[in-house]
Amino acid sequence: MMFIRKKKFVEYVFYMLIISFLFFSCESEKELKKTFEKVTITPVYKDSISIRAILIDSNQLWFAGNNGKYGAIDLKTQKIFNGHVIKDSLLPEFRSIAKAQNGVCILSVASPALLYYISSDKKQVRNIYSNENEHVFFDSMQINPKGFGVAMGDPTGSCLDIWLTEDFGQNWAKVSCEVLPEVVDGEAAFAASNTNVILKGDKVFVVTGGKKARCLVSKDKGKSWEIYNTPIIQGGMMTGIFTADFYDENIGVAAGGDYEKPDSNTANKAITTDGGKNWKLIADGSAFGYTSCIQFVPNSKGKGIVTVGATGVYYSSDFGANWAKLAEDKDLYTFRFQNDSIAYAAGRNKIVKMQFQ
Repeated sequence: MMFIRKKKFVEYVFYMLIISFLFFSCESEKELKKTFEKVTITPVYKDSISIRAILIDSNQLWFAGNNGKYGAIDLKTQKIFNGHVIKDSLLPEFRSIAKAQNGVCILSVASPALLYYISSDKKQVRNIYSNENEHVFFDSMQINPKGFGVAMGDPTGSCLDIWLTEDFGQNWAKVSCEVLPEVVDGEAAFAASNTNVILKGDKVFVVTGGKKARCLVSKDKGKSWEIYNTPIIQGGMMTGIFTADFYDENIGVAAGGDYEKPDSNTANKAITTDGGKNWKLIADGSAFGYTSCIQFVPNSKGKGIVTVGATGVYYSSDFGANWAKLAEDKDLYTFRFQNDSIAYAAGRNKIVKMQFQ
């Protein structure tokens, strides 16, 4: 009798495992097959402003732009907060933004480069860092949920200008050129969409442009670095990688092109599957031209990619091999996904909601 009960129990467990396996297999297959056919673009903010830095924090969309302007939009109520920074009669141009502890940090580009902390309730606005080096030009800044962050800029010496923080941007330490790879003359970066720096676990990815289009990789949070070549167009002052994203520590995509030839789609997009060591051109000679921001679609296993730039909004569902043009809008500079079907984009005088279907 006991043997029969035990046998039935084993059979029950076996059948449940099969059912669970089939269920999760179907869910996984459905996830991989999910593709977009169109995008609906809805305006959510208009102003006289150029926005290249946005961040979604829970239900709040933060933005920072030129003329000292920054702000936040409550994505539930659509209530808009507008802020303004004036430093000694200067109006900073903010092109980088990162999540801080109970707030955000925004960073301006050129000398004097200014980093401000803004509390979540908008009541605190504090200048926590200034850099008056006449050659300073910051391109991107990211801070992870544990407080580790990286800010990078054009070379002020023989290497890129890279700074690290361990406390959500309250204090920064410059990485010595003795540790960083040496850049070639004319190699720098572009503050196009705050996507020159990507953080994944302990790994840091930094992309460059100009005379060289390369990818710097640190596997130990900035203590040591390697540098790898990419096939992205390079050699001119306005050529190279303008934007990159990594789905995980291995799968990454880089894009850009020639800013002075916005319709050119040759050697302007590439993918890596080994953490930035090797890159392969994708859709070479087809799809979009110059692009300022590229992002992986969440929950797409790295297959889904969206880009915005000078030739419109494009989407790929196969690791960038093929692309579909979803919108003509050429005035979007940067965007971030809220989930796997909704993103918010910003650019010339506006922020919009992009609903992918």
